[in-house]
Amino acid sequence: MGKYFGTDGVRGVAGADLTCEMAMFIGRGAAAVLTSSTGHKPRILIGKDTRQSGDMLEAALTAGLCSVGADVESLGVVPTPAVAYLVRKYNADAGVVISASHNPMEFNGIKIFAGTGYKLPDEVENKIEAYIDNQCAGLKLATGDDVGRVTCRTDGIKDYTDHLYESINGDLSGLNICIDCANGASAAAARQLFPRLGAKCTFIGVEPDGKNINAGVGSTHLDNLEKAVVEGGFDCGIAFDGDADRCLACDEKGQEIDGDKIIALLAMNMKEKGCLDGNTAVVTVMSNLGFIKFMESQGIRTEKTAVGDRYVLENMRENGYAIGGEQSGHVILLHHATTGDGELTAGKLLKMLAESGRKMSELNGIYAQYPQVLVNVAANAAQKAAYKEDKVLADFIENEQQKLMDMGRVLVRVSGTEPKIRVMVEGRDLEAIDLCAKRIVDKINERIIEG
Repeated sequence: MGKYFGTDGVRGVAGADLTCEMAMFIGRGAAAVLTSSTGHKPRILIGKDTRQSGDMLEAALTAGLCSVGADVESLGVVPTPAVAYLVRKYNADAGVVISASHNPMEFNGIKIFAGTGYKLPDEVENKIEAYIDNQCAGLKLATGDDVGRVTCRTDGIKDYTDHLYESINGDLSGLNICIDCANGASAAAARQLFPRLGAKCTFIGVEPDGKNINAGVGSTHLDNLEKAVVEGGFDCGIAFDGDADRCLACDEKGQEIDGDKIIALLAMNMKEKGCLDGNTAVVTVMSNLGFIKFMESQGIRTEKTAVGDRYVLENMRENGYAIGGEQSGHVILLHHATTGDGELTAGKLLKMLAESGRKMSELNGIYAQYPQVLVNVAANAAQKAAYKEDKVLADFIENEQQKLMDMGRVLVRVSGTEPKIRVMVEGRDLEAIDLCAKRIVDKINERIIEG
């Protein structure tokens, strides 16, 4: 039995790993599970990013859903957090997003939100996977008027941006901002939202052609935004990824503001306003040691989870915390959203900047980050599995950690969204951690990749 749903849905190269057949089976399995759990004909929303393969996968997914009797409402190109919001607003049974987030255009993915706006629980995903495994054999297909209908909704972007406008509740007048939409799903929504909030805006990465999503633009390519901000004399820059569930930023000097800094700034602001529930921010083991020490100095607790926004969200919901996220720019503001929302995060950060009367570089300078070295080792599914079972490699990595002692740390993990093993070494001495990372990468290549 295969495990298809990773930490953020089913992912792969569209047409190769994520085929039309797979998308159809996901649709049939999801419709069957939802029908059995709700007892009525399900209504499913579908949104997608700007990838060329999105139309193909949506058609196959829609066919699968309708063939088991579910009705489909197509939202077109919308951000991932828009689907999470609209599934509740429209009282649908589930929402599906076709996107591979920050990955290159040849990848795509399918992730499903429950009617609550939260990602499907593991037990529901497991039931869908059981259908995928046996190719939906024995599943009764709909005929006649039991076949699902397909309609298109054109009000999704407006309803979503209205929600963001009300949630941000700020006046950005006086700010001059450069916003990079990654040629992705935020292109339309961002152009409606941020000028409406009063900011003077220049947009880049707003000409999607199906092929250029995340290509040299967006949160994974901040260098272009940083250059544009400095050359254009902007107050700051904002960057989203392809499906707009991430937000990173840069100050007026072109210096990066990562997810850790954003969480620290927003958490401090929330504490000042008395809305930092539990006086805690939830982050992952990837968060910088500089961030952890700074939060301690501010009297704010941090809780650390495994890498993946779903684990951050689980902790937040279980313990009643209001803010959490990842260094990569996923920030969850649970008072307003059920998932990471890049545009909501950007709006809250810009509101804080506007109200502070300070420069973004001053906010960015709240703490010094420890140097980090991050190396991605290309690895297929078999190699990632072999890494997890290799005790010699595990002992080697532990020994490298011991060499750093209390001057740094080592974190090696398999990616839940990409065919990679990620090696991160952090510490005060950049030369030492760089050498440490190289030794670990060489050992992984020797034991796993070349072995």
